Amino acid sequence: MTQMDWKLELVIVPVTDVDRAKKFYTEQLGFAEDVDHRAGDSFRVVQLTPPGSACSITIGTGLTTAPPGSYQGTHLVVNDIEAAHAELAGRGVEVSEPFHFTPEGKRPGLAPARGDYETFLSFEDPDGNGWTVQEVGRTAS
Repeated sequence: MTQMDWKLELVIVPVTDVDRAKKFYTEQLGFAEDVDHRAGDSFRVVQLTPPGSACSITIGTGLTTAPPGSYQGTHLVVNDIEAAHAELAGRGVEVSEPFHFTPEGKRPGLAPARGDYETFLSFEDPDGNGWTVQEVGRTAS
């Protein structure tokens, strides 16, 4: 029996102002605009893809009943958290300083060993949807 692939390719992110959100995701985060399609005043789909990602997000009108700002913790993965922080801050994104977790809880700064899945930063879109950036593959050659 052949293993079936289950690929996550699209996440709908609820927003209040599609144009404002589109500008944030494309201009400040550098996501590529794949689609911007309207079918009347009650339906619009804007598909955006982070650089290097196989998964996209969609913002729009008439797509979800989830309240804007309700999505929290969606992860982006980078191989250099310090470079990611500098890029986001340079693009005007209000981004947290890097942080990590210990048995005592969340701690500021880079994880001491800088191992995969250990260091994070976070930011929000204009509606308050919370994103987490996670460092993976820093030492991969």
